[in-house]
Amino acid sequence: MNQLKKWAGIIWILLGPVAIYYLIKTALRQTAAHPSLDTKIQWGVFVVVFIPIAIGLMIFGYYAWKGEYEKE
Repeated sequence: MNQLKKWAGIIWILLGPVAIYYLIKTALRQTAAHPSLDTKIQWGVFVVVFIPIAIGLMIFGYYAWKGEYEKE
């Protein structure tokens, strides 16, 4: 089970930057398609809120990879 936690940690570490990339890519595409102020504010809030969540996901994955959640 501890080995599974380490592999899951690597997945979480890799998932964070991928999620941020696709979020920013989608935000730029949507603001270009609908250049109103409402759309820009909406996607700006989405990006500002989600980036710390994705960073926390990467930190959680790092600790899982290092074995901080292993039971002895």
